[in-house]
Amino acid sequence: MFISPMLLETAPGPFSHSDFIFEPKVDGHRLIYSQQSGNVRLYTRHNNDCTRQYPELVLPFEHDIILDGEVACTDPETGLDDFEAVMSRFSTRQHSKVQQLTKTLPVTFAIFDILQYKGHDLCKLPLMDRKTILHSLSLPSSSFGVIPHIEGAGEELFAQIESIGMEGIVGKRKDSQYVSSRSREWQKIISWSYADVYITGYKKGEFGWLAAMPDASGKLRPAGIIEHGPSPKHKQAFRGVCQQIVTGEDKNHVYLEPRIQARVKMRNWTKSGLLRTPVFMEFVI
Repeated sequence: MFISPMLLETAPGPFSHSDFIFEPKVDGHRLIYSQQSGNVRLYTRHNNDCTRQYPELVLPFEHDIILDGEVACTDPETGLDDFEAVMSRFSTRQHSKVQQLTKTLPVTFAIFDILQYKGHDLCKLPLMDRKTILHSLSLPSSSFGVIPHIEGAGEELFAQIESIGMEGIVGKRKDSQYVSSRSREWQKIISWSYADVYITGYKKGEFGWLAAMPDASGKLRPAGIIEHGPSPKHKQAFRGVCQQIVTGEDKNHVYLEPRIQARVKMRNWTKSGLLRTPVFMEFVI
């Protein structure tokens, strides 16, 4: 049984409030764990069945249950969540390869909410009552964990999270019921990284600016595509300049001299040196 998950609004910045609890934001993908009549199924937030991708999580609890959380991989060198690794696990379907990856790239189910238990719907209970039930559970294995939380001190937790390079925090109102929609009762605060990049072209179809960064030798290398952030005024200003600096084109892109610089915020750098989810902030003049 699938329950559509409660989604986060974005807070403008870290905050503290006695009516909220705060949790570390796990950098993986959302997972609904459903056990009905002893049968375990795993679902993404969009109701895609991913049970066969994560056999180490197909373990039963003592009673039927529906849980909400994130599935994540840990980078053994840094101890931080490895988003690319969990995406590698998610995209692997072949049984023998999946079995191999359970040993070389194991996942953890980081649980933060309980939606059903022993046949009872818990969604209308206040969050703190659901947390009490969640913390009383016996977990099936070390592949399962419950995300810790603190009360009130969001800014203090965010400072700690930022200092060790984690993705951010989530603030949740203590009395919030669980609703299958986006809600201000739950808010995320992302610990962004920033970079200045050159815009070296743009997509001909849907919006996208090609970004590049200098490598160690000073030569520009591709760094990803900026698809979010610029206002209509920014796009208009870009169009006014870019026609004068076109160097060529192909079927999908128009290429430019690297004269326009932009500041972007992003989640982090990928292992291949690309900006992860870059958002345009401003032109650098």
